[in-house]
Amino acid sequence: MEHAADFSMWALFARATITVKLVMIILIIASFWAWSIIFQKTIQYRKARVEAAKFDQAFWSGAPLDGLFDEIGPAPDGASEKIFASGMLEWRRSHRTDGDLIAGATSRIDRAMDVAINREAEELQKGLTVLATVGSASPFIGLFGTVWGIMNAFIEIAEQQNTNLAVVAPGIAEALLATGLGLLAAIPAVIYYNKLSADSDRIVGNYEAFSDEFATILSRQLDG
Repeated sequence: MEHAADFSMWALFARATITVKLVMIILIIASFWAWSIIFQKTIQYRKARVEAAKFDQAFWSGAPLDGLFDEIGPAPDGASEKIFASGMLEWRRSHRTDGDLIAGATSRIDRAMDVAINREAEELQKGLTVLATVGSASPFIGLFGTVWGIMNAFIEIAEQQNTNLAVVAPGIAEALLATGLGLLAAIPAVIYYNKLSADSDRIVGNYEAFSDEFATILSRQLDG
């Protein structure tokens, strides 16, 4: 009596051709890479929101801006603090020794904060392209493995001249496993890419709103 074929994941992987094995390994690595970015970005965005809320509370507490800047220093850690510090540094540099402001101070302060915002936006979006790549490429990589595996299954059928399902099924199952792994890598990558991109846009939007409010406060002081 013939033993039933082993259809466990490891058995399917072990029976696959070297090409299909390489495809599966690539997809498994891509999946782990995507999940590592997902966890890292989730923690990073949560930290950014907490830092922004904490700084906003200090900024709108009514304390003097110069005192707040002296407290956090010119090189703080939080993103909102960095944007504020860049504006305050340019504000102080724009004062002449007699106390008057150098012409064009407002535009320079705006540019300084814009540069700081762009740096923080790049940091927030770093790694998201990997999720986009995994989400778009993994199904096709898995499909390539499937096509290759099915091709080899048909070659084996032709060589054995046997179309019995017991002969065909293992090869097709191995091939379809590559497609399954491709989808397993792609689906979370696509979902979290969209979510994390939206979260990043909201955080950067809050930075830009704060920059505009801060610039308005400084503009009032200039007019005064």
